Amino acid sequence: MIVQFKPSALRQTRWYEYLVRFVLGGAMTVVAGLIAAWFGPVIGGLFLAFPAIFPASATLIEKHIRQRKEKAGLPGARRGKEAAALDAAGAALGSLGLAAFGLVIWLMIVPSAAWALVLAAASWLAVAVLAWQARRWL
Repeated sequence: MIVQFKPSALRQTRWYEYLVRFVLGGAMTVVAGLIAAWFGPVIGGLFLAFPAIFPASATLIEKHIRQRKEKAGLPGARRGKEAAALDAAGAALGSLGLAAFGLVIWLMIVPSAAWALVLAAASWLAVAVLAWQARRWL
């Protein structure tokens, strides 16, 4: 599979689906804030790192693929689940890049915030791309 950006896909999403994503993302942020208030900022920060929009995105991807296949007269349940699973794999690999970003920031933020951000972004990109390529090689 080739990863690509398709602006036309933005028109396939209904307004209420964006609302669902916004509400779920906001709810996860509130939950992380409550956990931080109860258990402290270190634990709360771990929950804030949860990809808040992922659950909504996965269900919407499954729904869109299933509907597209069923509209063509084909059973779409399996294909929808496979598309959501591929999105989940991408999110997991992207989280490895996020961990690299966090590590570089943690190590370099005090000496130089500007360089820390530049190097952290570069490390995120490198780790995410390498993880995606490694998935293809294995």
